[in-house]
Amino acid sequence: MDNSYMENELQKIVVRRLDELGLGPVEAATKAGLERTYIRDIVQGKKLSVRTDKLESLARALQLDAADLSHSKSTAVDSTVRNVTVKGFVQAGHWAETWEWGDDDVYSVPVPNDPALRPFMLHAAETRGPSMDKRYPERTVLVFTDVVETGASLDLGKRYIVERERADGLREATVKTLWRDEGGKVWLLPESNDPRFQEPIPIEGGEDDTVRVVGRVVYAVSRE
Repeated sequence: MDNSYMENELQKIVVRRLDELGLGPVEAATKAGLERTYIRDIVQGKKLSVRTDKLESLARALQLDAADLSHSKSTAVDSTVRNVTVKGFVQAGHWAETWEWGDDDVYSVPVPNDPALRPFMLHAAETRGPSMDKRYPERTVLVFTDVVETGASLDLGKRYIVERERADGLREATVKTLWRDEGGKVWLLPESNDPRFQEPIPIEGGEDDTVRVVGRVVYAVSRE
């Protein structure tokens, strides 16, 4: 790489790590869920600073601790937003081995950097189909926490990412509202205009499938 690009501390770190890892800037950015040109712009001197919502992704691309970059004098201090990588989709009725995408399809969305959520990882998936269309238009991005990581109890009226697995190993990922009927039984409720997706799912699963609550939805982001 041309040393003329290495005019600031951030560039030096990025160029050195790319050389050490044997990665090109576009390849590294894609693997980390950043825009394809993000790291290349740093290398070429077009981007002189990194917002804090991008730090984690950039550090992952370079296989560094985010603290190594946050101490850089070139790093901008902006803690108002947080970047989350969208890694898959949720769609009721779609059964497959996985609901996660390959690396080429992931993208990132910004969300507010809520102090209460900073200790936890944030995950994101895109909605497909009409099973929750009363609440979320198709291709809404749902940002969620992992219920195992947070250790939080399930709250009635909140919406959760749910995974169902059949005996054949195929899985369905969907989003449902936690709801209790008059008899006190807890269900996972669709909010759909489509008659095919209006039956609630028992939270304990059924004879033919296992139900697992994956995460609680904390943000919904609509793509323009």
